[in-house]
Amino acid sequence: MSLLIGGIISGIIGLVSLIFWWGDFMTIVKGAFPICLLLGGALAVYVGIDEMQEKINEEKLSQEEKLEMARQEAEKAKAEAEKYREELNKLKKN
Repeated sequence: MSLLIGGIISGIIGLVSLIFWWGDFMTIVKGAFPICLLLGGALAVYVGIDEMQEKINEEKLSQEEKLEMARQEAEKAKAEAEKYREELNKLKKN
């Protein structure tokens, strides 16, 4: 309950102070606005670069997985070809 009362009193004092020092408050807002834009822009650039790197890494992993699958299929095909070659040689000897 004391927290609620303290919050109400703090809100009232803040509102009264804002009314009396409106010009000073606007000066602070005017000074903070460019800084917020600059920091927000820097954050957006960082996130964009990070996202591009992640996308490149995902594509690289995808290509490596496809290459590995192709290698496995080639090995299977070689094994089957060798098996068929041996069967053909057996048939030729008979």
